Amino acid sequence: MPGQSAITEFTRTIVVPSGVFAPGHLGELTQYLPFELVDEVLDRTRTVQRRLRRLPSRVGVYFILAMCLFPGAGYLRVWDKLVCGIRALGPWMPSEKALREVRRRLGPAPFKELFEVVAGPLAQPSTPGVCYRRWRTVAFDGCSSLQTPDTPGNLGVLGKARRHRGGLEGYPHVRLMALCETGTRGLLGAVFGPTSEGEPDYARRLLSRLNSSMLLLADRGFSGDEFLNEVADTGAQLLVRATLRRRPAVMAVLPDGSYLTRLRGRTFRVIEADVTAVCADGTRIGDRYRLITTLLDHRSDPADRLIALYHERWEVEISFLALKDTLFTGRVLRSAGPAGLEQELWALLTLYQVLCRIMVDAVESRPGTDPDRASFTVALHAAAEQVITAQGILDPVDHVGDIGRSVLAALHPTRRPRTSARKVKCPMSQYNGSPSENRPTASQRITTIGIAVLPLPANPDEPASRDRAPGFRELTLRVLRTDPGRAWRTVEISRALGITVTSKYRSLCTQINRWAEEAMLIRESRGKYRLAPEWLAPSTLQRST
Repeated sequence: MPGQSAITEFTRTIVVPSGVFAPGHLGELTQYLPFELVDEVLDRTRTVQRRLRRLPSRVGVYFILAMCLFPGAGYLRVWDKLVCGIRALGPWMPSEKALREVRRRLGPAPFKELFEVVAGPLAQPSTPGVCYRRWRTVAFDGCSSLQTPDTPGNLGVLGKARRHRGGLEGYPHVRLMALCETGTRGLLGAVFGPTSEGEPDYARRLLSRLNSSMLLLADRGFSGDEFLNEVADTGAQLLVRATLRRRPAVMAVLPDGSYLTRLRGRTFRVIEADVTAVCADGTRIGDRYRLITTLLDHRSDPADRLIALYHERWEVEISFLALKDTLFTGRVLRSAGPAGLEQELWALLTLYQVLCRIMVDAVESRPGTDPDRASFTVALHAAAEQVITAQGILDPVDHVGDIGRSVLAALHPTRRPRTSARKVKCPMSQYNGSPSENRPTASQRITTIGIAVLPLPANPDEPASRDRAPGFRELTLRVLRTDPGRAWRTVEISRALGITVTSKYRSLCTQINRWAEEAMLIRESRGKYRLAPEWLAPSTLQRST
């Protein structure tokens, strides 16, 4: 029919830099990483070309960022995508050797500087899900599943981890530690290196990013006394899960069932609770939580509310999922040497942060929309299309832009409670074959969630469960509280605790010295200690509280 064969013609205008700078762009993403910023970073890191080449340093920066946007494409295929929309200009086609040389010439410094510029909180405090009371919620976590090529250069820096069941991993792995804004999953900072270094050591490098406007959420790997005090020294509040093996001494019992303790001379609050979820198929899943926090007032911060808030820590896991599985599609990184690997990772983090910024700008254009509903996959694909068509490079773009409109058109539904199978399929994993915690074999909708705060026994001498059994410190406190004004000798304390073995007695003396340094005990003279006034019986402090 004539109506079905109608033809429409339209003209599209593309505005790009002139000359050899034309291929240097990221489509609409260029609005968030403008030429002026890239030129300034190149100047600060002293990586500007000494003479104008066919591949200027600015073009090299955008090319390396595009490599992370198209991880499955080789160098020349990535270049094809950068020049696809501007072929009418007849851009120069470099060789693979020329593209490798521009990577070597730039090094990692400009990309680390770029990330430092774009990293930071993304959302306004009024955006839903960003803040708890007046604090912006952030989280620490590490990811050690990023694989790098098995080359002598990477092996010399990263090494190979040893498998739980013997042998070495197939590829060298890099550990990535990130400080994430849980409401938007944007990054406030990141560091990376070999997996031989522990997560708390990496996290210490990011403590300077914390301030008094933040509330840090972290898992059991960050619950050491020293680390908790270092976080508190930054002025930030914290809510950290502790292992059930830890049994902090009770200094004061609060009406909501939580209690106060002192760790390295600083007062913390401990909350213990059982969390039980009932799935749609009737399956019941539960776990016991022991949280340590600097939020000491049970009236403004009830225990059950903090237990529910801790769930936000899992948002950092979704950040790592977007980084390594959505953005990098689970591939082995490209770079065969340490310098290239560092460059690639900083570029990857920069690109991720810019995409998060676009998503937040889009949802904030609709007041009341939670950033959880924005799809990272949609933003990533829309950004790739803008690079190929060379759209939005220098054209004025409104607050949302084409990428933002794509995100708003495909918002996720409001998040609903659900649970996954949590099954490890890798046969070589140390977690393969471990108990499934009675989880369902497929994702299930959660119908109800119950939080039961566990109060301490009314009688301190009342028998407790294995998880609530008093620790060595608590038992010593019970002995000293029988006569708090008296100076006790270490031999008297050991006798009261029933310690007769010499090695255990020496261990007790070492711990008593440490407790004196933490101001739990007052050293009267050599070998004689008295209970500090703030460690009176919990019932006495409860009335004063």
